[in-house]
Order: sequence, then structure tokens, then C-alpha cells
Amino acid sequence: MREIENAQDVHELVQTFYQKVMSDEVIGPFFKGINLEEHLPKMEFFWRFVLLDESGYTTSVTDKHMHMRLKEEHFARWIHLFNQTLDELFIGEKVTLAKQRAAVIGWTIQSKM
Repeated sequence: MREIENAQDVHELVQTFYQKVMSDEVIGPFFKGINLEEHLPKMEFFWRFVLLDESGYTTSVTDKHMHMRLKEEHFARWIHLFNQTLDELFIGEKVTLAKQRAAVIGWTIQSKM
């Protein structure tokens, strides 16, 4: 176990998380039509922005999800898989920050739907 310190760590987090997402029966179907070669680099950029203070991310995460028919159970499953991935791979304050940010994102999107 190690702390999240660099872009390679964020890459590992995102790749491992999306492997779980794609095979998950609850939220996997939402991702079946997504081009992961385009999507995953954007997700890595976002998490580098959040966790490593990389500048330049300007996309509204909430706006990107408003067209989806997400329900409370989808948000709960996303959070569960994300936190599980973090706990399997990393330790430290950036894990706590990632969990907090994910919870806020989920709550924000859910409250606007």
C-alpha cells in the first residue's frame, strides 16, 4: 500500500476502477456505449486535477452526467466501487480527499436530477 503521489498512481486508480465498473451489473450498462479510449484520459485528468493540483481542468462534471437516467442506487454503487478501489490500492490523505470529492460529486449530481 502506498500514497497517491503522481500521475501513474492516478492512472492505476482510474484503470482499476473502470475495470470494476465495466463488469458491474448495476452501473456497467451506463458505460457500454462509451469510448473508453477517449473517456479514461479525461477521468485521469480530472483526478489529477483533484488529487495532484494539476491545472487546466474546466469541464463541469455535473453537466456531463445530467442526460443520464441515474438513480440513488447507481450513485451508491459508484461510490462503493470507487472507495473499494481506493482502499485496495492506496493509503493516506489523498485517499480521504478522493472519497470526499467523489461523495460531493455524487450528491451534487443527484440533487440536480
